[in-house]
Amino acid sequence: MRVSASDSVARAMGPSDYPTAPSVGSAPTAGSHSPSHFAEILRGLGREIDRGEASIRSAVHSMGAGADLGPVGLIALQVGVYRYSEAIDLVSRVVDRATSAVKTVVQGSGQ
Repeated sequence: MRVSASDSVARAMGPSDYPTAPSVGSAPTAGSHSPSHFAEILRGLGREIDRGEASIRSAVHSMGAGADLGPVGLIALQVGVYRYSEAIDLVSRVVDRATSAVKTVVQGSGQ
């Protein structure tokens, strides 16, 4: 079985898939229930991680079944793994910074 570039391994996010930066004056009002832009960005990162995990899982299963990815499929897989690792790295840095911020707040309130 040959996996083509149109399969899930080759699917990559385009620029329109990323959350956009907020425009000036578009902050939610006190009565609105829309999620913050930060929450939208985190949600987008979560989707990117889920997509990367599914893509890698699909590639592993198809290669385990004897699929021949070919040069295009292998390059697409490399791109997918790179994007997945970048998303994981970014999330780990966000969690590290948030943890440091919480520690700082907790230490400051104990004085």
